[in-house]
Amino acid sequence: MKDLTIGIDIGGTNTKYGIVDRAGQVVYQGSIKTTQYEEFRDYFKGLSLALREAIGKVPGEHRILGIGVGAANGNYYKGTIERATNLPWKGIIPLADMLKEEFNIPSIITNDANAAAVGEMVYGSAKGMKDFIVITLGTGLGSGFVANGQLLNGKHGIAGEVGHTSVNPAGRFCNCGKRGCLETYVSATGIRRTVYKLLADHLEDSELRGISFDNLSTKMITEAAVRGDIVALAAFEYTGRILGMKLAETVVHTDPEAIFLFGGLSLAGDLIFKPTIRHMEANLMPLFRGKVKVLPSGLQNQAAPILGASSLVWNFLDNMPVAQVSPISTPHIVQG
Repeated sequence: MKDLTIGIDIGGTNTKYGIVDRAGQVVYQGSIKTTQYEEFRDYFKGLSLALREAIGKVPGEHRILGIGVGAANGNYYKGTIERATNLPWKGIIPLADMLKEEFNIPSIITNDANAAAVGEMVYGSAKGMKDFIVITLGTGLGSGFVANGQLLNGKHGIAGEVGHTSVNPAGRFCNCGKRGCLETYVSATGIRRTVYKLLADHLEDSELRGISFDNLSTKMITEAAVRGDIVALAAFEYTGRILGMKLAETVVHTDPEAIFLFGGLSLAGDLIFKPTIRHMEANLMPLFRGKVKVLPSGLQNQAAPILGASSLVWNFLDNMPVAQVSPISTPHIVQG
């Protein structure tokens, strides 16, 4: 009988889910629209139905050992999603308890960046590492810290919010209510804001002129930079400088072996990695120089969020006594 886990990635637009084996093979995956449900109870019914259908389509004998969820503002200790600004439902949502009650198996939730960090440790390029950081560069900037082989959750389950450390207290407005947060500069949204500032401040020709803010994408900026567009290149240099400087500050807290960059902005390759590494090294405390690697995530594919979420279950089971593991067979889940 094959042991499997379920991974769920709850995004502001879509919720992706998949069934994953121990080797990181996604045996089934699907998605539902997060935004189509105004009420959370309706969303949960839709998600539960989708999961049951997915389980029923997996061939052969198998057991589902647990469910892992990555979501913005996911609280590991409470099993809740708390006041996530990118989701349509407000307040505190006890999702882990609801999934446990619905499927009668362990359910673990954490924020999406922490899920990415555990995924990197279980399936990705951090296998064998005990100390590393994952920086997720999507619409915002998330971060997950692993120290001495353990994910750092903090007292309140919300440790490691590097994206909301300050670059400039009087800087850009952030959705969190502060100004000048790192993610307002270093993220898909941040680099778009940088491009528009550069276009306003400079008169050079750029293929990015005339593209509306809503239509401008990281892919467009990357492609323009590859073609030598001066504004696009300046935007990556500026973004890498800020990220490198903040990583230099971050390194002194946990002394990581490596920092992994994950997500859309990291796919720009050397355009973002070279200035980031250069400015990190220039601003590091001398004791750390040349010792911390900045690397691309080993999970750069469409299933990465699912793998990250599912890895929460394997990590949970690996750290608990075998006698306490109570997997549920597929027939029970499908008919429950």
